[in-house]
Amino acid sequence: MSVPLVPKLLRAHLADLALNDSRLDDRGQWDARDTKLETGILARAEGSAKVTMGDTIVLAGVKFQIMTPYPDRPNQGGLMCSCEVRPIAGRHWEAGPPSPQSIELGRVVDRGIRESGCIDVDELCIIPGEKAWQVILDLHAISDDGNLFDAFALAGIAALRDATIPAERFEIGEDTPLKVSKTPIMCSYHKVGGRFVYDASYREELGGDERIHITLGDDDHVHSLQKGLKGIFTAEEFDEIMEHAKARCAELREIVNG
Repeated sequence: MSVPLVPKLLRAHLADLALNDSRLDDRGQWDARDTKLETGILARAEGSAKVTMGDTIVLAGVKFQIMTPYPDRPNQGGLMCSCEVRPIAGRHWEAGPPSPQSIELGRVVDRGIRESGCIDVDELCIIPGEKAWQVILDLHAISDDGNLFDAFALAGIAALRDATIPAERFEIGEDTPLKVSKTPIMCSYHKVGGRFVYDASYREELGGDERIHITLGDDDHVHSLQKGLKGIFTAEEFDEIMEHAKARCAELREIVNG
């Protein structure tokens, strides 16, 4: 009985805070935690970034390998995104094969980047039907205090923009920066205490309900929209979320663009 009791008591406390327009860490409903971005921090990666959101810390690294293009796409290279969260990130994570949660993290981040078209896979082709570059984006959590989705997405696009194609090492030309034409940014919202909040902490996630992940492009174009967990939201709630997402994505994009 002690396992479900904590979330139950936490949910009640979060509901009481919501009635007073407050949160566990005294932030407002739409307030973000302090966000910091560093790039070029991993010496053995072709591109890298570190994102800190409060006590949530993640790393992103980019590597390249030569692939044989798929038969139905002989003129295209590839993009692959993977996510790894180990117990070092928090006691609620376990060792072993990737969990459903970490798989979902990788897929949601991958979708936002892929659907934006920020990387032209046609330009990754070296020899049609024979050789092409595959871009590998690896995401790792150092500390999980909530909202890994946004932290990974921000680190991921920053690492890609920092990446250099290592052509010289593969003896097929000169090194060139990876072309990244857009800057897709994700903002995530969690229903906590009966209302949606931005940038939920781990305790808010633990005592919360459904969540929404929105990835917007430079022109506020919606590249991806993902709903997680059970629950519903009204049209009015979604309108309010979308307006905040437009403003916050613009702020985060400025951080990435430097």
